[in-house]
Amino acid sequence: MAATELETTDSDRGVLIPVDTAAEVPSAAWGWSGESRRTFQIAGWVVAVILVAMTIGNHKGKVEDIFLIGFALAIAGILIRDSIQRRKPR
Repeated sequence: MAATELETTDSDRGVLIPVDTAAEVPSAAWGWSGESRRTFQIAGWVVAVILVAMTIGNHKGKVEDIFLIGFALAIAGILIRDSIQRRKPR
């Protein structure tokens, strides 16, 4: 598991320099510095539904529909794979 401390590298010397979390990430004190996986999951499903909904329209060709549905399926596949991988014990 990765450490929670923030460190940066001085590229000239290759030395690790500790980063002051309070100065660099003020919201870290409130616990807001991480990513919310649930938010990304919800946003991904909303985008997939919107892409499928965009197939309803006044366009006559089916190329647009194929791309919209393809991208929606790709997003859904990524979300499902992520959900399955997170449930597996490591």
